[in-house]
Amino acid sequence: MIRDATLEDLDQLVEIENRCFETDRLSRRNFRYMLTKGHAATLVDEREGQVCGYAMVLFSDGTSLARLYSIAVDPDWQGHAIGRALAEAAEQVAVDGECVSMRLELRPDNAAALQLYHSLGYRQFGYVADYYEDHADAIRLEKSLAPELTTDLATVPHYRQSLEFTCGPAALMMALATLDPQLVLNRKLELRIWREATTIYMTSGHGGCGPYGLALAAYHRGFDVEIHVSDPGALFLDSVRSPEKKEVIALVQEDFEEEIAELPIRLYHDRVPVARLEAHFAAGAIPLVLVSSYRIYREKFPHWVVVTGFDERFIYVHDPYIDEEKGKTASDCINMPILRKDFERMARYGKSAQRAVLIIKRRVEDAGAQKK
Repeated sequence: MIRDATLEDLDQLVEIENRCFETDRLSRRNFRYMLTKGHAATLVDEREGQVCGYAMVLFSDGTSLARLYSIAVDPDWQGHAIGRALAEAAEQVAVDGECVSMRLELRPDNAAALQLYHSLGYRQFGYVADYYEDHADAIRLEKSLAPELTTDLATVPHYRQSLEFTCGPAALMMALATLDPQLVLNRKLELRIWREATTIYMTSGHGGCGPYGLALAAYHRGFDVEIHVSDPGALFLDSVRSPEKKEVIALVQEDFEEEIAELPIRLYHDRVPVARLEAHFAAGAIPLVLVSSYRIYREKFPHWVVVTGFDERFIYVHDPYIDEEKGKTASDCINMPILRKDFERMARYGKSAQRAVLIIKRRVEDAGAQKK
């Protein structure tokens, strides 16, 4: 019988974990947290009054993505199709939670598990070196839980921001590398773009990047750019209290805008509806969107993401931030499915609901200097 795990199962869960794994074990504390506070579902297969195995599913805040975080079957009960039953039950839990895909990591040498997941319809979508505690590699598998959706995804490389204030440069790098696969993504480029595009103070004292500086960084690297901002005034003034810092923000943005006015960069003061984002994407452009991180991380700060695809219900994005403290990996931040209605609410920031979108395109050499 498969059922939800409870705190009364802790002893058996820890025992199964220790019997099944030599490294990367979940501790008793880990299990307790997931059972009581974590955004997770833990299932157990109980037979003859004994817990024979478990499956743990993590849910991603603000998205419709689930991750099969861990699954284990007591060695004494292996060979009874318990792993398959738990995996299928985990998928149903994810479907009940309105998730459209399930992801997981797996050791390449775990042939039995790999065969199981392939038979369940999982496909490999990534590979990561030195993933486990013993330095073993991992493959990343994914299964669509909504096969009726026809998703149009661009092949966007994922780049993880290396500092808490470099989401903008990291997002821009992903977009540029999509349009120019020869571009080398590394930390030197990330910091160079950050220095070029910094416009604001954050509470830590480091500057983040607004749309004007990022647009100039893209243009000077040989790409065409459209800027869409809802507010013609200085952005992010709500982020700081100091009058001096507010003045700096306004002056830096003014300087950026003066440079943009001399270049064939189109600047629009409007709000870009999802339908228009989708049209740009279909034409080969890559959109960068400023969102409020609250719906994903429950913290209020402006955050840049890259749009990677669309289907009938969802918008897919790469997030450059990986929240390891909450057990996230790159798998959770690649092609994250966000309901269209949720994306509309997410794509604005601050009390004034500021919106900012960059449309990054391959350079058209004969493009004119038309502005609106």
